[in-house]
Amino acid sequence: MAGKLMHALQYDSYGGGAAGLKHVEVPAPAPKKDEILLRLEATSLDPIDWKIQKGMLRPFLPRRFPHNPGTDVAGEVVEVGSGVTNFKTGDKVVAMLSHANGGGLAEFAVAGKNLTVARPPEVSAAEGAGLPVAGITAHQALTQAAGIKLDGSGDQKNILITAASGGVGHYAVQLAKLGNTHVTATCGARNIQLVKSLGADEVLDYKTPEGAALKSPSGRKYDAVIHCTSAIPWSTFEPNLSETGKVIDITPGVAALTTFALKKLTFSKKQLVPLLLVPKADKLDYLVKLVKEGKLKTIIDSKHLLSKAEDAWAKSIDGHATGKIIVEP
Repeated sequence: MAGKLMHALQYDSYGGGAAGLKHVEVPAPAPKKDEILLRLEATSLDPIDWKIQKGMLRPFLPRRFPHNPGTDVAGEVVEVGSGVTNFKTGDKVVAMLSHANGGGLAEFAVAGKNLTVARPPEVSAAEGAGLPVAGITAHQALTQAAGIKLDGSGDQKNILITAASGGVGHYAVQLAKLGNTHVTATCGARNIQLVKSLGADEVLDYKTPEGAALKSPSGRKYDAVIHCTSAIPWSTFEPNLSETGKVIDITPGVAALTTFALKKLTFSKKQLVPLLLVPKADKLDYLVKLVKEGKLKTIIDSKHLLSKAEDAWAKSIDGHATGKIIVEP
């Protein structure tokens, strides 16, 4: 692989959206210690990708310009660095790359061995690539923040999932139903049947008065809300929460952090919990195995060639994807 050029996409400044992405030929990376070189078969986009480009995490991310975005990948092992004993050339894997370095919108990428898991033949590259950020976020929100046991044990909990047809939301509905939960979900009218098919017990069109008010059609109060969208104030959630209900915000902004602090300071039983994703290989492996067993599925909104990846980028920015947007070489 040494010296081989590959096709990749980069941006060299903040802003610019899809038009800011440039197609380039750059040297393929080489795996260092504890790294694996992958020939990529699928990359899925997450909102965090274009938010980094927009400058919403400056000065921390990206680490440097030009930046090659994309973190959620599936591919085939081409070469392993020293210290890698659990993978070999030819293995099919799913991996999460770091947001600092990216690398997913390219023909090849290096992944750390600690966030790479085996991908069985029953799981397609596109299905696997959808899982890292969105799937682990949904899993962490439900199991750690909401305290739901996905083996079905524990007391029944009433859960609300907003933007349930999106990347995180569609996984959250399916995972929640593995636990002892009653799931109310919100989405656009066109996706109501899809979200019901994923297991939601009640589905609200977010554009109706009932949907905007987030009221459960059966009158339930929510023990936890997996909040996968933005611009819904605490005042809308609060009357719908159980006595100790909590809103788990997966994309907390300034207003959410202010509410979080205020609720803590006033010892409120109702809490807002900002979620900080902590990716772990065992969680990713668990999700891949659920897909293999047919207990979890990746809904694919659309597939785009790497040569047209800016179309996928624009679709992600638009914010109305159903499930995951996939880029393939």
